[in-house]
Amino acid sequence: MRIRHKPWAKPELDACPFCIKNPQDFKNKWNTVFEDNSKPLYIELGCGKGGFISQIVVSHPEINFIAMDIKNEMLALAKRKIEQSCQENGKNTDNIKIFIQNIEQFHETFGENDRADRIYINFCNPWPKKKHKKRRLTHTRQLLNYKKILRGELWFKTDDDELFEESFEYFREAGFRIKFSTWDLHSENNIENFITEHEKMFTDEGKKIKFLIAEPENNQI
Repeated sequence: MRIRHKPWAKPELDACPFCIKNPQDFKNKWNTVFEDNSKPLYIELGCGKGGFISQIVVSHPEINFIAMDIKNEMLALAKRKIEQSCQENGKNTDNIKIFIQNIEQFHETFGENDRADRIYINFCNPWPKKKHKKRRLTHTRQLLNYKKILRGELWFKTDDDELFEESFEYFREAGFRIKFSTWDLHSENNIENFITEHEKMFTDEGKKIKFLIAEPENNQI
């Protein structure tokens, strides 16, 4: 998704108390960054404009959250949405950290001494061309990086049929077990789902939302 340069974005992120400026400095010590580090840690990869993270962070104050995106412009919009959601719900931002991250370099920011209890991937770029498929956030090489820190589940949501179908093979190759999957998330009643602008747009277009939960096999973290 292309977004125009916004000159205010980086200065606003630099001034944000819950935005981490040099995330690589915390590799192997992410258990030190929150006011209460005893809480579970959930990570959203590619948070976009913050439609998902801004909802879940106020719904679950008992959980610490990390959200990241590759663009200042996107992350700054997510920051604003998080602040607005927290203000409207009478919550503080003690359980959220955000930062700029190229997720292809995930291994440069998270090490084997780090631990995540859940990872979310919501409506990532499907990269449909064959030469680009290795850039998918659910590609085998990426899943192997996440697997090093994941001690719980990975929740994956998409509108793209091909990406969803081919991701099953990626999960298998990376040593993940599929615990649950559906080709129509909105027909399920027992899955917590925070609907974003993108999700509503896809649904209005008649697209079914695909969803799965996977976990590393023999996870001993």
